[in-house]
Amino acid sequence: MVMTMIVWPIGLAIIDTLWLPGPEGRRFSVASYRFFFGDGYSLGNLWITIWTTAVSTAILMAIAVPLSIYLRFRTGRAAAVVQALAIFPLFVPSIILAYAFIRVLGPNGMVDIILANVGLPKIRSPYLTVWGPVIGFVWDNLPLTVVILLAGLSGVSTQAVEAARDVGAGRMAVLRHIILPRIGPSILVAASFVVLGLFSAFTFPYLLGPAAPEMMGPFMQRTFGDVLDPVQARTQAVVTFLFCAAFGWFYVRSIAANRRRAER
Repeated sequence: MVMTMIVWPIGLAIIDTLWLPGPEGRRFSVASYRFFFGDGYSLGNLWITIWTTAVSTAILMAIAVPLSIYLRFRTGRAAAVVQALAIFPLFVPSIILAYAFIRVLGPNGMVDIILANVGLPKIRSPYLTVWGPVIGFVWDNLPLTVVILLAGLSGVSTQAVEAARDVGAGRMAVLRHIILPRIGPSILVAASFVVLGLFSAFTFPYLLGPAAPEMMGPFMQRTFGDVLDPVQARTQAVVTFLFCAAFGWFYVRSIAANRRRAER
């Protein structure tokens, strides 16, 4: 299944971008990659994809890590409500979320109407800007990230935390020396899922992001469907795959290193 659905199509895409048709038949050429890396618009789309992915992942981790720690060590009605709200986006389709985003934060949306009714100026809408997909990505990926981090936090003993507090350790010391070392692999796993999913995302960049520059997902679709240039679309796909493969290699090496340290 992996060979048929993943490896074989990737191999064909790479071959099709390196063996290009010419007057004398197909021949080896890097012209498609030379065009991509020499085209300012293509490089701008690649950069905005990297920027959006990095910023979304950073914001998501800044929210999910404290939230997960709170849910792990707190009980009661308030914690249950917070957990329900954190998991709720998991059951909302991306297309519905994008529509709700437009209706609430778009021009003349609910926020603008409320501000106008109370005599306040309108805000600058993040809709159709680079921040539109960022907000959508953070909201949409929060539930899975919290679930992964909670699974990692289940290995943190409550008794160990209480013992550290009994000997005078403050909250930051407990976080630094007890909690973070235990959930480091879980943070890496969650970040990997987020990065690999965001780098080639389509729905949020297409519906909420600007027309130019655009992320690689809409860029590939437009190149293939509107510009009718399948070779360049495959080139963009190969470049996207190589970036994801590089991050995947880093992830695998990090997991292997963590396992070796655990065995020692």
